[in-house]
Amino acid sequence: MKIVLIAVVVFFSFSVNAQNVNDLLNKVINKNGAVLGKDDIANGLKEALNAGVKKGTQQLSATDGFFKNAAVKILMPPEAVKAEKTLRDMGLGKQVDDAILSMNRAAEDAAKSAAPVFVNAIKQMSIQDAANILKGNDTAATSYLHAKTNDQLTIAFKPIIQQSLGKTDATKYWNTVFSIYNKIPFVKKVNTDLDAYVTERALTGIFYQVAQEEKNIRKNPVAQTTDLLKKVFGKN
Repeated sequence: MKIVLIAVVVFFSFSVNAQNVNDLLNKVINKNGAVLGKDDIANGLKEALNAGVKKGTQQLSATDGFFKNAAVKILMPPEAVKAEKTLRDMGLGKQVDDAILSMNRAAEDAAKSAAPVFVNAIKQMSIQDAANILKGNDTAATSYLHAKTNDQLTIAFKPIIQQSLGKTDATKYWNTVFSIYNKIPFVKKVNTDLDAYVTERALTGIFYQVAQEEKNIRKNPVAQTTDLLKKVFGKN
């Protein structure tokens, strides 16, 4: 009888402790000492990313959002740098400038359509890594989003870029510049995939801008515009 009673007590104690441990596992203490539930963490991170995506894409989709932002401006690809110098030396600087401007205009145009693609990806975020992301560095959520979605976003974004390149005459300017260059005797021909290049640079720029917004939300109380953001990231 004693053995059975002891077993019941031990089992009951273990069950209580297990429940306490489970409760702790479902919570995390943020950097400011607040205890957060897993739903708060996941929803707060998603809200922060949504806010960062919205503001970041709005900034980049404005006129000169790419072109006059040195951090994200799209320049000639590395394999075309020598060609660019040669063309400028030949007095064709305006044509080169037109090609560069049109690539950035295409990225700005495409950025208008980027937000829904990113928002859909954010909805798919698992809560499993939420606590680690919250306690990570100032761009941990953006890095997580990049790692999980960049391939899918590239596939989804490329047709948008292709359409935007056509709208801004980027393809025409590109073909004009390099058809001239490729006719120069003894030069190595330039056959860069313009669609792929601008897609990659545009997405890099958007992720960069989202990361800046994430930093701002984490550090700047003014950017914590909702009660949930204040709870997850704010000082208590």
